Formats: sequence, structure tokens, C-alpha cells
Amino acid sequence: MYPARAVVDLTAIRDNVRSLAAHAPTAQVMAVVKADAYGHGLVPSARAAIAGGATWLGTAQVCEALELRRAGVLDVRVLTWLYAPGAPLREAVEADVDVSVAAAWALDEVVAAARAAGRTARVHLKVDTGLGRNGLTPVQLVELLEPALRAEAEGAVHVVGLWSHLAFADEPEHPTVRAQAQVFAEAVRTVEQAGVRLEVRHLANSAATLTTPAVHYDLVRPGVAVYGLSPVPQLGGPERYGLTPAMTLEAELATVKDVPAGTGVSYAHQYVVERDTVLGVVPLGYSDGIPRHASGGAARLGGPVQLGGRRLGVAGRVCMDQFVVDLGPGATDRAGDRVVLFGTGADGEPTAQDWAVAADTIGYEIVTRLGGRVPRVHVGDLGESVEPAVAAAGRDRAEQVVR
Repeated sequence: MYPARAVVDLTAIRDNVRSLAAHAPTAQVMAVVKADAYGHGLVPSARAAIAGGATWLGTAQVCEALELRRAGVLDVRVLTWLYAPGAPLREAVEADVDVSVAAAWALDEVVAAARAAGRTARVHLKVDTGLGRNGLTPVQLVELLEPALRAEAEGAVHVVGLWSHLAFADEPEHPTVRAQAQVFAEAVRTVEQAGVRLEVRHLANSAATLTTPAVHYDLVRPGVAVYGLSPVPQLGGPERYGLTPAMTLEAELATVKDVPAGTGVSYAHQYVVERDTVLGVVPLGYSDGIPRHASGGAARLGGPVQLGGRRLGVAGRVCMDQFVVDLGPGATDRAGDRVVLFGTGADGEPTAQDWAVAADTIGYEIVTRLGGRVPRVHVGDLGESVEPAVAAAGRDRAEQVVR
């Protein structure tokens, strides 16, 4: 029995994918479910995305892709793209997982894995068009084409995709967006002229899916937008793009006590109460993923919470397992009362973006950094798209929350 939980609405994930597909009607949708589906729960979120129309799933790590296959997620393509030498690529090939190749050594290891597995590996070549991160430079891409085509002639690999990632997609008018698109278009021409028959070309992440139709190509790869967060909050919140945040983080209020004026709160007394008041302890801390940078001080309160219909904020420093809120003079709140850290915002509660502002970070980090000891409770009726046990557990928890 943990005194907090992340309630994940699978119906919202499903509907978000439908909205994203409507923004990119000429492309297929790859729902990116890396990092435990941005903290929302890998397998249930993947099934919800499929129910919304996703025909691809994307994972950073090979182990994530294998977990999906072991869970019986078999009816969509899965791409994995980030690994070091010695990764379990044979298992990935055997599980019919598409593998990205971003370096010459990676092609060698994929070929060896395919030979060991006795089946053809499906490969996506990753080209670095200007992000300066993972991927082949355009020169390296040309150099890799000959060995890739030899491996394809052997039957070891089938080059099915070419892809890249944008550096400034969240600023659609930034000149690098057009520059990278031009580099990618040239890379597509180079690969196709060499004789590669691509099934999919993909460049657009969440932000580009919503704001830059020119780079949708055959496949878009939304990530954070699948979970209802806006990747371009400076342009508009989730509602502008037909998205609904899927996660609500809530806790039960722990200790509640009266304190006199002048009481210092939490480590180093960064916050000191100015009048007699009531303090409440929320049993979540930075070990659970609550950002310490969202601590509150004398100048301003920290990360926002909702309690009893009122908006409050972190008073003092966020600790490992808990933080304090100043409930105000005469507050009648009691231990066990529900505290909402963030949710959809529909009932006036804070959102993940509000916490991102308080911690000077991005909404992606707020939901993804939640610790493993915070239970994920999945709610929402997706019918046969969700395992019966998962759906039943979600309904039971939803009833408990309502009661």
C-alpha cells in the first residue's frame, strides 16, 4: 500500500494517437514508448497506442523492444535504435524487431546477429542531418551503402528505412529545421539511387508531427504527445492539438499539524512561516522523481499541488521521500486527504507543464523521471486491446479513487 500513485488513462493515450494521426493523414504513426512509455507503463501504453491506430512502436533500448514482444505485442512493427557493442541483437532479429544502424560496427553486429539467427534482419539507417548526436554523417552513410547492399544481397539484412531526428523541431520556424530537411532529402536520394528500396522514411517527432507537415514522409514518430503533453508549450497547450494528458499524479496527505509563526520548514529552513498556520506533509520526494529544483522559498512557493479545490505550492526544500505544503491558518485538511500534483488541468489542478516551469525543465522530464516505487494504475476501457487483468485492475483502482 503506497501513499501515492500515477493514474494513467489509457483511453486518453488511445485518443491522443488518433488526434496525432489526424495531424499526419499521409503517414503511418509510430508511437514512441521508450523509457517505460515516458513513465506511463510500457505494455499497457503500447496497447492503448495500437488501439488508437499506431502501426509502429519505437523503443530506444533493445530490452524494451524484447519486453513488448514477450508480452505478446506482435501485431505491429517495433523499431529499436540505441545500443552499444554486444547488445542482444540476435534476440531482436529472432523477435522480428527492426534495428537501427548508426555506425559501421553496428552493421557488422546486425549482420552477425542475422547469420546466427538464420533470418533476415530489418534495418533502418540512421543519418545525422544536424543534431550532432547518434547517426551516420552523410559521408559515412555513403561509405556504409556498399557493405549494406552486400549484406542485403547475401540475405542477411533488408534495408527498409532511413531516418533522422530534428534539433529544433519545437521551434518550427528555426532555420535548422529546413536545413536538416534538405540534408535528409538528399540522403534519401543517395540511398535510393544506390538501389535501396525504402519502405519508410521518417524524420518527424512530436513537434514536427503537429507543426511541420513537410517532413511527415511515410511515418511520424510522436513521443511525448502520445501521452498528452504539448511538445511546443510556447505555441499552445495540449488542448490546441486535440491532446489530453494521460497521467494524474496523486498522493494522500500524511502529517498535518499546527505550527506557530517563525517555524522553519524542511532542510536549511529555506521557507519560514510568517504567521500561525497549518503544515501538511505529502509523502513523495526526489527519490520518487519530484524535482528538488521545484523547492519553495521565501520569495516564492515551489511546485504546485491541488488540495480541497485550492492551489498550494511546495514550502521549503523537497526531500528524498516527502515535501511540505503550507495549508494556511485554520486549515481543516486531514491526513489521508487527496493531493493532486498534476493532471489534465480540467478541474483546475496543476499540469506537468506547470511543474516543468517550477523546476525550469520540460514536461517530458516531469513524467519520465517518476520513480519505480510509485505505482502506475491504468484505467480506461479499451476492450480487447488491453489484457483483461490490466483492465480489471484499472477499473478496481478507479472505483477506489472515486470512493
